[in-house]
Amino acid sequence: MLDYKLLMSRLAAEIREELKAIADEETRRSFQRFFKEEVACYGVKADEVHRIARKYWRKVKVLGKAEIFALCEELLRSDCTEEAFVACYWLPNLIAALEPADLAVFEGWIEKYLNNWAKCDSFCTRTIGSLIQKHPSAIGELKKWAKSNNRWLKRAAAVSLIYPARKGEFLNVVFEISGILLEDGDDMVQKGYGWLLKEASRKHQKEVFNYVLKNKARMPRTALRYAIEFMPKELKAEAMKRD
Repeated sequence: MLDYKLLMSRLAAEIREELKAIADEETRRSFQRFFKEEVACYGVKADEVHRIARKYWRKVKVLGKAEIFALCEELLRSDCTEEAFVACYWLPNLIAALEPADLAVFEGWIEKYLNNWAKCDSFCTRTIGSLIQKHPSAIGELKKWAKSNNRWLKRAAAVSLIYPARKGEFLNVVFEISGILLEDGDDMVQKGYGWLLKEASRKHQKEVFNYVLKNKARMPRTALRYAIEFMPKELKAEAMKRD
């Protein structure tokens, strides 16, 4: 009989050793420049992290969802950004098995483990975004996250909709979540919902532009600049003009 706990322990140890073996100090310093705060990382290039994630997925995919969740949480718990990226690579492969109830698990992970924008975005855009597209009825959870006191849950509420918004979906929800976050003072939250509005503008430029004009007196400039990034120069100028 397969001992899943032993297998998971061995897999986590193997992944860590492989990441450490190819870590590079220059890569670590380069990665750190993208963050204001110090982040935990080995210094492994993204392509190599993805290669390792693909390699170990062939072993992990024989496990059940509960076991894969447990292994992902073990990697997230370490605080190392590359280990989090491995978990974030695996989880979208479970989309057929993901259910709205899993959002409670994911909420706990965001609160406890996702402590920088790279972890948050990697996890939310692919895994939670896919779950929401499959189960739109669960979108109410994102609205609750937007009202949280946790900066990463608030950012998650926005960035989880990035891929659907890019395709023109959930526009009303995009505006609703942006409205909840509109005057938030945290730049990570401002950039998160600004990015969401920017992606929504690919298919709905007029609607997003009108939303920005209506709310620009209350919208932090950081969020506003993100939101209008894809717009023509004349629309950018009008949006940035102070009344």
